[in-house]
Amino acid sequence: MDTPALRTTAILIARLIFGGVFVMAATFKFVDINATAGYIASAGFPFPLFLAWVAAIFETVLALALLTGAFFSEAALLAAAYILFLALAFHGPSHWSGNQVDFGFFVDHFTFIAGLLFAAVHGPGEKLALRLSPLGRARTSLTSP
Repeated sequence: MDTPALRTTAILIARLIFGGVFVMAATFKFVDINATAGYIASAGFPFPLFLAWVAAIFETVLALALLTGAFFSEAALLAAAYILFLALAFHGPSHWSGNQVDFGFFVDHFTFIAGLLFAAVHGPGEKLALRLSPLGRARTSLTSP
């Protein structure tokens, strides 16, 4: 059942989903940056407006990397770490007391993290991908030097 066409299609759909999630997240932040800052402040973080801008820009960069395939594995790893941070900071154990919804949100983050880790290991695929490494040279596979 595993064919090159099926593999390419699945990888491209996964990249669209990963990138699309970050496009939507960044868009909502840019549309109402003050609401994002308020949410960040409610979690107890200092400088919420600054952090809201950092998050919006970071999510935009992640979206671009995941959609284009440039720095894909690195972006997927950074995205997984970021999602873990968000899960703990905004939906972690301190939020569970009498609130099963936050526990559900917390657990849901781990499915996204698992997908991002899988993507980081397997790369952006062979089609429609700017295969760049952090040093700016083309990468032929994840295991090459």
